[in-house]
Amino acid sequence: MGAQNLQVTIDRDSGFCFGVVYAIDMAEEILDEDGYLYCLGDIVHNDEEVERLKAKGLRIIGHEQLLNLKNEKVLIRAHGEAPETYKVALENNITLIDASCPVVLKLQNRIKSSYDQNRKILIFGKHGHAEVIGLQGQTNNEAIVFQDIAELENVELPQQITLYSQTTKSMEKFYSVKDQLIARGYELDANDTICRQVSNRDKDLPEFARRFNKIVFVSGVKSSNGKVLFEVCRKHNPNTFFVSSVSELKPDMFAAGDTVGIAGATSTPMWLMEQVKAELEKY
Repeated sequence: MGAQNLQVTIDRDSGFCFGVVYAIDMAEEILDEDGYLYCLGDIVHNDEEVERLKAKGLRIIGHEQLLNLKNEKVLIRAHGEAPETYKVALENNITLIDASCPVVLKLQNRIKSSYDQNRKILIFGKHGHAEVIGLQGQTNNEAIVFQDIAELENVELPQQITLYSQTTKSMEKFYSVKDQLIARGYELDANDTICRQVSNRDKDLPEFARRFNKIVFVSGVKSSNGKVLFEVCRKHNPNTFFVSSVSELKPDMFAAGDTVGIAGATSTPMWLMEQVKAELEKY
């Protein structure tokens, strides 16, 4: 034990959601067989995990590279894809290994059927996010995406609107958006499409965060859900630090005898939280 003698506990509810586990299991199976596999976009919004899989032969490509790829296998990650991607794959004789999360697929279908009924669709989500691009693709890119209600100030909206949410958004913010739209007099068909694995973390994390002197929240900077959950931790424990890798930890963050809780996003691998714990126990 180091001089600081920290008591370190990992939140066992943290770590990969089932959608990510499914995508990574699928990728590893094919990597073991074929030695390489193309993946459209980062398989998970965590650089450390992406590097681990790249070392096993995962090749990350973008949509422009997909256009020139032929007769290969390509993994679609948990975030899902727009219809255009499936069309390109068909034209290029690409075998899609579809690891789209079932929660996202269900949402894509709901948005598509609203669009087919000529509804005006709003999507509460992060601009340019992989999942959101796939959702918007169901509406021929006609849905309005907004991550903050202020963005709707100067937008001409019809009286009747249908609201959906990216699956990893904060539940609290979604309901606040819903209330504000109703207050503005819109007839709103609001669909809470936030993943329950994410919203349950919202509910359980406050209790976990309050149990410790300090919280180390481990997440990739690109993770939407990481941002949401980090804020949840910080709200209930102001001594919360955000780190993406072990190298960002510093002994002066802690005092001797601190109890430290480690939590992470739905895209944070358990091995990375274990690494953080091992590092803190050296202090």
